Amino acid sequence: MAFRAKCLRLFLLSLVFPLFSAILAVGQSNCSINLGAVLTAGGNSPPWISPAGDFAFGFQRLQRSPSTNQDRFLLAIWYDNIPDQTVVWSLNDHPVEEGSRVQLTNEGQLTLYDSQGQQVWKADTGNERTACAAMLDSGNFVLLDAASIYLWESFRLPTDTILPGQRLYKDGRLIPRRSDADYTDGRFQLRMQLDGNLVLYPVFLPTRAVARRAYWASGTNRPDADSELVFAEAGLIYIEDRNKNIFNVTKQNLGSRQNFYYMAKIDYDGAFRHYNHPRGNSTADAGRNTLAWSIVQTTPEDMCSAVLADLGSGACGYNSYCVNSGGRPNCLCPQGYSPVDPLDMSQGCKPNFNLPSCQQNGWESSVDSVEFKELNNTDWPFTDYELQTGPDVDKERCKEFCLRDCYCAAAIYNENNCWKKRFPLSNGKQSASVNRIALIKVPRNNQTTLCPKSKDRSTVVLVVSVLLGSSVFFNFLLLIAISVAIFLIYHKKMLNLQPASTLYGIRRYTYKELEDATEGFKQQLGRGSFGTVYKGVIHSNPMRHIAIKKLDMAEKGGENEFTTEVNAIGQTHHKNLVNLLGYCDEGTNRLLVYEYMSNGSLASLLFSTSRPRWNQRLQIAFGIARGLTYLHEECSTQIIHCDIKPQNILLDEYLIPKISDFGLAKLLLSEQSRAARTHIRGTVGYFAPEWFRKASITSKVDVYSFGVMLLEIVCCMSSVKFAMGDQEEALTDWVYDCYSEEKLEMLVEDDEEAMNDMNGVARLVMVAIWCIQEDPSLRPSMRRVTQLLEGVAQLSDPPRPSAVGSTRIAASERQ
Repeated sequence: MAFRAKCLRLFLLSLVFPLFSAILAVGQSNCSINLGAVLTAGGNSPPWISPAGDFAFGFQRLQRSPSTNQDRFLLAIWYDNIPDQTVVWSLNDHPVEEGSRVQLTNEGQLTLYDSQGQQVWKADTGNERTACAAMLDSGNFVLLDAASIYLWESFRLPTDTILPGQRLYKDGRLIPRRSDADYTDGRFQLRMQLDGNLVLYPVFLPTRAVARRAYWASGTNRPDADSELVFAEAGLIYIEDRNKNIFNVTKQNLGSRQNFYYMAKIDYDGAFRHYNHPRGNSTADAGRNTLAWSIVQTTPEDMCSAVLADLGSGACGYNSYCVNSGGRPNCLCPQGYSPVDPLDMSQGCKPNFNLPSCQQNGWESSVDSVEFKELNNTDWPFTDYELQTGPDVDKERCKEFCLRDCYCAAAIYNENNCWKKRFPLSNGKQSASVNRIALIKVPRNNQTTLCPKSKDRSTVVLVVSVLLGSSVFFNFLLLIAISVAIFLIYHKKMLNLQPASTLYGIRRYTYKELEDATEGFKQQLGRGSFGTVYKGVIHSNPMRHIAIKKLDMAEKGGENEFTTEVNAIGQTHHKNLVNLLGYCDEGTNRLLVYEYMSNGSLASLLFSTSRPRWNQRLQIAFGIARGLTYLHEECSTQIIHCDIKPQNILLDEYLIPKISDFGLAKLLLSEQSRAARTHIRGTVGYFAPEWFRKASITSKVDVYSFGVMLLEIVCCMSSVKFAMGDQEEALTDWVYDCYSEEKLEMLVEDDEEAMNDMNGVARLVMVAIWCIQEDPSLRPSMRRVTQLLEGVAQLSDPPRPSAVGSTRIAASERQ
């Protein structure tokens, strides 16, 4: 027993002694800044230096203020032993002028005063009195009380950088500077979320609103994670949860700090980078001519590809494009454009000409005054407003489409597809993987500039008069006019003779071409209504995958479906609809060629073992609603889908939802108000009650299906499997019970991100309940649904949906 007691005493001493030693060291050697100490901006007083001389606290000189033409200073901490004196902490939102001062007052307050003596900032120590301050060798500036307890420390209030020994606590954030020379808050944010996920978000200036979707996440979110980002003394960066589980952010342990300085920061381009720098007396990097910071790791590796979003300008500013150069995004302007700020390319580019006015005298109205500048492997993916596609659409035809549209700022061409883009161009990217050509519309020879010079109009009038006086010139003009007229008449006739598939811009393939594209229909992606879907590759473009739906004509109605799909999809172009690329109707073969969606169906995303992020589900719901609104209200002829379910929602590489499989879609002609019940196919659980009655079939059947699917998006549960399980009720009934009993948190259990947005959860649930009302007249239109989801329309409490519809559907699905 005595031996055990002795061991216990030694163990306790081993724990207490290092702590006691650390406190003693701070109290005796590091607490070197006493009450009354002052530093003056631009003065001769030296900064407060750490004991080993590695770090300094004081004023850093900034560039002169354009408005006052005076020097500006930033209260900061920096590496003092390296030539560029890299800043690792600052009061970046409080730049001051020469003569300003920071003082540790006799009252124990660290206070910043401007040159007029007005208080600008004060360290928050609560009601405790500071006894002294210290600049530690770790890079942490601390205020201590008489017992050497930290009352305030810079490590707890980071700006854009963390250092070895520092932690980013729950809800902690790093915000980059605006540019290399501008220390104000920039366009991005690194955040250690409450759910344990480390994420990078775009930020919209000047409001500082944070984007809904992150462009990088660690994927470490879990209930009660209580996680922190840790920068270990040895240089390794990792996320540690409350149970001491570790997720490495950096890939390797970089060794001792005796040879290198380390830091990790979110740079103004939005990337989180891990750096090292040889110490001045180190031989670890003897091969270098100069000592400088080196990048150890960049997250994400390609910012140009990472920051792609519907909202915002992307990695670079508007009207610019991004090129990944040595792990950094290089922002460039296309020809005819110049930087908004040459010192900060991330602010984007402005046209060197007046924007198109769409007036008869506008520069864009004359064919001879317009030219196109080409950029290979370049795209602006989120600003298109119209797609022209077809076998006769080549690059020159694409230019013509843009030329004759005054709203068109640029066109993107790729394999018989021409996307017209409007101002401002956003999310621009140039890369070898972008198999597209950008066609930038600009005035020819800078004929129309922002500051046009005056011309000698008398000379122009004289030349025109001489030309018009020549009979030869008149005959020449007459000949051109006749030629143009003949061409237009012939062209019009040719258009009238073209088959419908060509008019709709859809390519017709031979069966052999599609058989070769799929290697004999080798890889099956899935089976849908009336056919099987295969993955293939267009031989003319091996980088582009396609999905080929081979219709099973042995089943009754297959040919009808083929005609419906070709005619319906061929006339629709929307961001949230799948794009039909071509078809085959050779002999008895009926095939449809679609764009390939790399992330599969919404069903596979929602009902997998790992739940997708709440914000991702929100954006998917919004996108589907917009796509259905387009089908119902924005097509020249209304289209009812009739089979909306997660299996028919496909996701592209950016998780943008696209409505697919128009197998049940009917073009709603003016005289058509009822559907033939013999054509009903699909999953019954998503069908509106009117399908089973002698009632009119309207677009409200899609609204009902969307409502059921919206509940699945909220809960990440399949309504069909829910109804077939042990539950005594349908998913729709259970959700309404949770809503009426104010227990919506049951729908999103173990989903911390959703739990933090219960107002958003409630909104989606209320909209869904309105959508699944048994009476179609009570259901909102899809346009109204979109407005309710986005919060631009007032949402009232929904009544309880009739139990008849939901229980009948559940019962029929069990049979």
